Amino acid sequence: MNRTPLEREVGEHYGREGLEERISSALRAAGADPFAPSVEDLHAVDQLHTRGVRATLELARLAGVAPGTRVLDVGGGLGGPARTLASEFGCRVVVLDVTEEFCRVGALLTARAGLGDLVSFRHGSALEIPFPDGSFDLAWTQHSSMNIPDKSRLYREIRRILRPGGRLAMHEILAGPSGPPRRFPLPWAKTPALSHLLPPDQTRDALSRAGLRELAWQDVTRKTEAWLESRQTTRPSGPPPEAFANLLQSIREGRAVVVQALLERPTS
Repeated sequence: MNRTPLEREVGEHYGREGLEERISSALRAAGADPFAPSVEDLHAVDQLHTRGVRATLELARLAGVAPGTRVLDVGGGLGGPARTLASEFGCRVVVLDVTEEFCRVGALLTARAGLGDLVSFRHGSALEIPFPDGSFDLAWTQHSSMNIPDKSRLYREIRRILRPGGRLAMHEILAGPSGPPRRFPLPWAKTPALSHLLPPDQTRDALSRAGLRELAWQDVTRKTEAWLESRQTTRPSGPPPEAFANLLQSIREGRAVVVQALLERPTS
C-alpha cells in the first residue's frame, strides 16, 4: 500500500521492534504457553484500548453482534477485540491496520489461539479501505480515530463498506470541553503532531454528514477515569506508564472524553 507521511509516522509509533518477543515473554511470565495461548491469556497483551475486554464486550452487546456477522475492525491493532468477538459470538472479523507489524504479529497470535478460520488481517489505510462497497454488516472502531485528521473521509469510507442497514460501533477518545490534550506523550501520540481529536459535537456532525444515522451515544468518561486510576501495569505491547498518566490528567482537566456509540447506514 502507498502510505502518507502521517500514516508512516503512525506505523512507526505503534510498530516498535521486538513486539513478538515482548508478548511471548509476558505470556510466559503469566504462566501461559506463548505458542498455544487462549484468547483469555492474550487479554493482558492485546486489548490496546481503555477498560480492556470489558469495554469490548459492552460495545458488542450495544451493537448486537451475532454469529455470522461480517465485521471489519478498522485500526484493529493486534486483533484483541477481533479475537474476542470471534470467540464469544462466532462472527467473522477482518482486522484492517496501517501498522504492518501489528498485522504480522496479530495474525501469528490468532493462528496460535486457533482462530485463524474466523479472524484475518489486512494491512491498509482506513482512508482507502481495500474492500468493495457493502462488504460488511458491522464496522468496529476502538480507539482507532485519534491519529486520523480527516474524520469526514474516514466515516465516508466506513459508510461505503457497510451494507444498507449495516452499523458502525465505536469506542473513541475525543477532545474535551476545555480543548484537546496538552500533555504528551499519550497512548496514541508521542507529540501533538500525531494527535487529531475532535470534540463530540464535531464528531457527531462528521458522522451525520457521512450518511450515518445515530442510534446510541454514551459517555463513558467516568468509567474510563476509574479504570485509569486503578491501572497498575503496562502491557508489553502498549505505551509507557507516562502516557496513561497523561491521559488520566487530560480527562481530569476536561481535555479528553470517552464515548461509545452505535450508528447505522440507512436502508434508503
